Amino acid sequence: MPKALNLAELKAKANEIRKLIIRITTEAGSGHPTSSLSATDVVTALYFGGFMKYDPANPKDPGRDRFILSKGHACPVLYSAMAEAGYFSVDDIMTLRKLGSPWEGHPNMKRLPGIEASTGSLGQGLSIGIGHALAGRMDNAGYHVYVMLGDGESGEGQVWEAFAAADKYKLGNLTAIIDRNGYQQTGATEDVLDLGDLAGKINSFGWHVQTIDGNQMEEVVDALGAARDVKDQPTAIVANTRKGYGILPVLETTGDLNFHGKPLPEDLAEKALAHLSG
Repeated sequence: MPKALNLAELKAKANEIRKLIIRITTEAGSGHPTSSLSATDVVTALYFGGFMKYDPANPKDPGRDRFILSKGHACPVLYSAMAEAGYFSVDDIMTLRKLGSPWEGHPNMKRLPGIEASTGSLGQGLSIGIGHALAGRMDNAGYHVYVMLGDGESGEGQVWEAFAAADKYKLGNLTAIIDRNGYQQTGATEDVLDLGDLAGKINSFGWHVQTIDGNQMEEVVDALGAARDVKDQPTAIVANTRKGYGILPVLETTGDLNFHGKPLPEDLAEKALAHLSG
């Protein structure tokens, strides 16, 4: 298990990961930078805050903890964190979305070490996580399973079937994290399908639920720690985040805070990187 970074170090690591997200998506000329930036603090804390057991030199270790990115279009944050963790090099992920590159536009477990599930068809990641959690129980293994969902995909029926199933099996080794950044491809999430009190709904399915500011590292770290202390029921963290967090002042100059499914052009990327460096 990698050494846990302190809060200041985690914030600095998140800043470096945000820079990588911008660099690789702009280099690719495609991708989802803002969807990745909203999730950066949570993903950083998972990989570098002492919460996940993993070994880049032994990515199939049976005792490893699992992280499944159900919102697979945000894979730039996953690839960047894994490069920082030592699974592969930063030069490798600069080939994001290029022809023949294993760093595809959605995670592909058959092409990269450390990817636990091929995702991108939204709404399926939590069901996959339940399979991992049940297998861990059957094998008497001590690993924990984390699944990150988007708030847009949380309107899909399979997600709620999974919430019900996880309660039925009392999967205390499962944590769902909802990156509630308020937008999806066609607009504001509440305009497409308003889920209202998302935390209350999940809690009514028998889960232990926390609601946090998912872009404040202190709250992220506290919530992940509290989730690991719950043993008799599945846990969920509703992380209220902002798309493009870290470069919002730069995005505000464009009049588009969603910026879904399109990279920053080079001139805007340079401004964003300068903002993060400043």
